[in-house]
Amino acid sequence: MAESAMADKCRVKLYSLNRDQQWDDLGTGHISSAYVEHLQSVCLLVQSDSSEALILESKINSNTPYQRQQETLIVWSEAEGHGMALSFQDAEGCQQIWEDICRVQGKDPSVCITQDLLDESDQFDDILETADVLFDLPSCELGKLEDIDDFVSSILALPFPIHKERLALILENGNYIKNLLQLFHTCEDQGDTEGLHHLYEIIKGILFLNKTSLFEIMFSDECIMDVVGCLEYDPAMAQPKRHREFLTQHAKFKEVVPITDCELMQKIHQTYRVQYIHDILMPIPSMFEENFLSTLTTFIFLNKVEIVRMLHEDDKFLSEVFVQLRNETIDDDKQRELLFFFREFCKFSQTLQPPNKDALFKTLTHLGILPVLKTVMSRKDLQIRSAATDILTYLVECSPSMIREFIMEEAQQSVDGNLFINLISEQMICDTDPELGGAIHLMELIRALIHPENMLSTPSKCERSEFLYFFYKHCIQNFIAPLFAITSENICEGDNVVGADKNSPNNYQTAGLLSLILELLTFCVQHHTYYIKNYILSNDLLRRVLILMSSKHTFLTLSALRFMRGMIGLKDELYNYYIIKGNLFEPVVNAFLKNGTRYNMLNSAVIELFEYIRVENIKSLVIHIVEKFYKTLESIEYVQTFKGLKIRYDEETDQQNLIRKNLHSILYSHILCRGIRVLEKKEKMCIKEDSKEEEAVMPPLEDDFPDPYDKVMETKNPKENEDKVDLPKRTSSGSYKISSSPSAGDANETSSQSSSSTVGLKNDPDDEEKDEGDETSPKKKPHLSS
Repeated sequence: MAESAMADKCRVKLYSLNRDQQWDDLGTGHISSAYVEHLQSVCLLVQSDSSEALILESKINSNTPYQRQQETLIVWSEAEGHGMALSFQDAEGCQQIWEDICRVQGKDPSVCITQDLLDESDQFDDILETADVLFDLPSCELGKLEDIDDFVSSILALPFPIHKERLALILENGNYIKNLLQLFHTCEDQGDTEGLHHLYEIIKGILFLNKTSLFEIMFSDECIMDVVGCLEYDPAMAQPKRHREFLTQHAKFKEVVPITDCELMQKIHQTYRVQYIHDILMPIPSMFEENFLSTLTTFIFLNKVEIVRMLHEDDKFLSEVFVQLRNETIDDDKQRELLFFFREFCKFSQTLQPPNKDALFKTLTHLGILPVLKTVMSRKDLQIRSAATDILTYLVECSPSMIREFIMEEAQQSVDGNLFINLISEQMICDTDPELGGAIHLMELIRALIHPENMLSTPSKCERSEFLYFFYKHCIQNFIAPLFAITSENICEGDNVVGADKNSPNNYQTAGLLSLILELLTFCVQHHTYYIKNYILSNDLLRRVLILMSSKHTFLTLSALRFMRGMIGLKDELYNYYIIKGNLFEPVVNAFLKNGTRYNMLNSAVIELFEYIRVENIKSLVIHIVEKFYKTLESIEYVQTFKGLKIRYDEETDQQNLIRKNLHSILYSHILCRGIRVLEKKEKMCIKEDSKEEEAVMPPLEDDFPDPYDKVMETKNPKENEDKVDLPKRTSSGSYKISSSPSAGDANETSSQSSSSTVGLKNDPDDEEKDEGDETSPKKKPHLSS
């Protein structure tokens, strides 16, 4: 199957080309035969549900044979022999599209093949008669092998699929292929090398006809080994390969549990041999032949689906396999064979439709596949652990929620804390492979388990919050333990990593493991903003990570820098404050300066980090970088990044100064006005009290009534009252105390009226020096009296 589209993640629709050359959506299941007659063209489109991207566009031609298989597959070939298949999640959706395709072609939707020539006897006879006239296929004789070879090659070279169809019909009827295989035995017995070379080309050409009906003949038990024998005699090889010997003597089928179903056994053998032909015997196709074997791929695909279905339906077989896997007394060889079988079984299961795949893995979970995997992954045998890891990978790809549910249920029941996910982390950090192949595989498993996009969220259950809370509380410390161990105080001196032993980041394998850990932590920063933030800040994690920038391995330095870049990319001020307070740009600048003038990835990554801060104008970081490091970096002129940061800094400084100046002016005016209002209110109250006392001593006379205006002017004239008023003095709290003293002539009348008041005026710092100077020369200050 060259291409396929999964309908559980896509939308399949039919569109018609109207007279304005625009595509109109026909929907699904709503096309009438009468309406089809007015359509210029109908196209089948497959679009992604998530991104609206166009995955497939295929015009429905009237002469294209469409075939419906297994109720959820629609298979066809494009005009140039390009095999296509649509895989639907449910039979109902497949039926709707199938009915629409049939109506567009004017066919009965009840058929399984829209252009099944074999079922239409009249049309078949006409085509066969035409083929006999146009195609002079040589008779199957030993002396005409060269003519047959030339004829088949010429048909394959024609650009029209109809000629290949006619040739397939001729070969399919009668015993032509079987007769050719009989000639193979004759040539081999006689040592006719030239005839064997012609048979190689003929059999290869028949395979390139890409017809399922021909495959069923060639891959039958009677013929398949002879087909393999023909393909041994490649003219390009000096000596024939012994593929039949390998398949019959060296490739042994091992039954971990006896299979009693003969049909299932035959299907397994056939699938293995056809896969061998596809992968080993057929030459690598050229760019012009890459689609010639699409139907052969589909043939293998459908065989695998059938094998998995038959095994799934055999309850006794799977149950017996699990009984042996759980047997603690089983030897390593037997357990290895059982796991190899299950790995192949899970690999075949990837061809199932989503509902069937879910049902299968639910059955495996019910039988106890996860506890078994947990047990065998702790074995010392590397092949056993590798097979168990592959099986777990298939399970996680199919249903990560199922694995997460098992892990959390296990945590509730476990007493010793020996959790499956912690076992995975332990296997990851203890990988002895210098290239860390197993560790990389396990890291991807952990990433898939903690990826929020495949976590379910329902009104009754939020898997994301529950599992991430569990992970950060019980699991994260296990897979980052090497990072904490290597950056601990007994290894680091002055934040510089020393030594080159196995526990040092200067060791290649250790550096590779730390790089994997940092890659996973960077993923957490990007997808788990809340939980990872708390963990980073509470454990001062970034400081530890940046210690690794002194490693001699540039890839580890880049991993540490990428982790910091991920934090800064979130533009979180809490992260920014943490970086500024800890002066965590210093290791980055030191690594940048140590790199010197080398124009490499480290140089580019550091410059990109600072350039991002400049472009996004992250003000707190811009100010920190310029104030702490600009003198060190200002000499770097081959990029304008650092000068750009200084420009950003100056702009921000000017703006802050302007704001501060405007704010100072507003506050000063506000305070001054408030003080004047308080003094005026005090003066009015004093004037009112004096007026009441005078009324009590002497009856008011019109001529003797004092003029209020004169009274106020007298109060506000500092020169005339200089001897009557004390200077205002600042209290310890910074306010001013204003005292008023009566004159000698008014002592009897106002002795009880002397008062003092405190006015809370907060001075600007710039005015404090002026006040201190004024205390030595009182005459420069105005006198206030009441």
